[in-house]
Amino acid sequence: MMINNKTAPVLTVSELSIVTNTGATLVDKLGYQLQQGQTLAIVGESGSGKSIASLALLGLLPKSLNVTGDVELASSAEQSTMLALPIANHDSQDKVLRAIRGQRIGMIFQEPMTALNPLHTVAKQIAESLRLRGVAKKQWRMQTIKLLNDVNITDPEDKLNRYPHELSGGQRQRVMIAMALAQQPDILIADEPTTALDVTLQHEILALLNDLKREHNMAMILISHDLNLVRRYSDEVIVMRQGQTIEHGTTAAVFANPKADYTRTLMRQDFGQALDIQQRGSDKPAIVLQVKQLQVQFPVQKNLFGTTKRWFDAVTDIDMSLASGQALGIIGESGSGKTTIALALSQLLSNQAKVSGQIIVNGQDMSLLSNSELRKFRAQIQMVFQDPFASINPRMTVMQIIEEGLLVQGVAKAARIQAVIDSLETVHLPSEFVHRYPHELSGGQRQRVALARALVMQPRLMILDEPTSALDSTTQVTVVNLLREIQQQRQISYVFISHDLKVVRALCQHIMVLKDGMCVESGATEAVFKYPQHPYAQCLLQAGVNS
Repeated sequence: MMINNKTAPVLTVSELSIVTNTGATLVDKLGYQLQQGQTLAIVGESGSGKSIASLALLGLLPKSLNVTGDVELASSAEQSTMLALPIANHDSQDKVLRAIRGQRIGMIFQEPMTALNPLHTVAKQIAESLRLRGVAKKQWRMQTIKLLNDVNITDPEDKLNRYPHELSGGQRQRVMIAMALAQQPDILIADEPTTALDVTLQHEILALLNDLKREHNMAMILISHDLNLVRRYSDEVIVMRQGQTIEHGTTAAVFANPKADYTRTLMRQDFGQALDIQQRGSDKPAIVLQVKQLQVQFPVQKNLFGTTKRWFDAVTDIDMSLASGQALGIIGESGSGKTTIALALSQLLSNQAKVSGQIIVNGQDMSLLSNSELRKFRAQIQMVFQDPFASINPRMTVMQIIEEGLLVQGVAKAARIQAVIDSLETVHLPSEFVHRYPHELSGGQRQRVALARALVMQPRLMILDEPTSALDSTTQVTVVNLLREIQQQRQISYVFISHDLKVVRALCQHIMVLKDGMCVESGATEAVFKYPQHPYAQCLLQAGVNS
């Protein structure tokens, strides 16, 4: 798309710097101009400064940070004059910024499950944005349905009274976009809007944002760590590293001729190959996991007495077998049942769902264990979650986080300390980290701590639910290499759930493709990737290869 550079910019950022109270520079003299109708992508790994540079525009940074530089926003009157925005963190300037937030500059946050209010319905949350814009109350329902239609949510009337936890990841992200659009901003900041979504949904969401941007004549700042994704959806790109602007130019020029080695590294993103596990002689590897006819149902309608009248089939008739030291990748779009299977295998669904079928781990039928037996048996089956910051206690030190399972098992203190240090060494973290808290670690380091917490129990089976999706591309490569190393050294079996097909291909010997809670295709990873049989598998894998 060609942008007319002769028109006045809608936003100008000059010499934007952000420094901590200890003197560390988080953003160093960032500058750019944003034209109406243009998409500017800001790309970089975790800690590069891309997100805080955009939060500074809205005055959403903590007061402990020193923000300097100039930000000018076009006046709403045909953009003929520019308004200087107060970016320094002072309460006296908050009133000016409140008039800008949402109405002039809207923001879509990275994780909709934490950005949306879990206690309010979809209708109430979008109505709040409409109220701020001054829309009359009698028009809220009609306008909300129109907004949900605009973001391609099917059957919007049905979604009005739903809460965030009752929506899929893709639906939650669309509700966030609808909330941002409700105030009709001139500029939309999309902060990693597709990180937690599967590959087909990633393209759907970015294509949707592109269409809405054109339709509403907005400008967009797209923040991402995925260079290959922004290639298709941006006009200009800024590559950041440790607060510095490494490269800045039109997207076409940067991709055709990247000048910085760091940009080329981000583009390559080489995950390597899955381990080639050969069977020796006639010895067959032990079967660690055997699943037969797994079915999971959730209650969707209850009568006045609390008895369930209607059930939703989340997972239907799933069979799987996994040998020692091998990895099974489970892929599928948002809402296909991937995480439900992970929670069922880990026995974490408790009373909220009806689970049937057989789950056998190391020859033990899990359903036959009493609660006390299950607590002891859990050491053999460990789970690593998607978001390392949400899944570990922020008030605990690394030592306390990793040793928690050993405490439950009654392991003596000296043995616990040694086990924690050995586990940290396995995930390539120094022993001094035992005294640190989660907020003192990077995203990649936090995920290593989550891995160490699982490994310290010496499990035979690990269930990894999107363990790399919240990480930047270079950290993803490091974590995948680490998982492969652990798989080889310890002969641990993985059930690996991911929407990132490149990661699955690099780690898993076998693959299962889910759609609507059912397995539509399974087999050896390379065979399924090269010759997918089911139309849905063909579509999903094609989107992943081209992403």
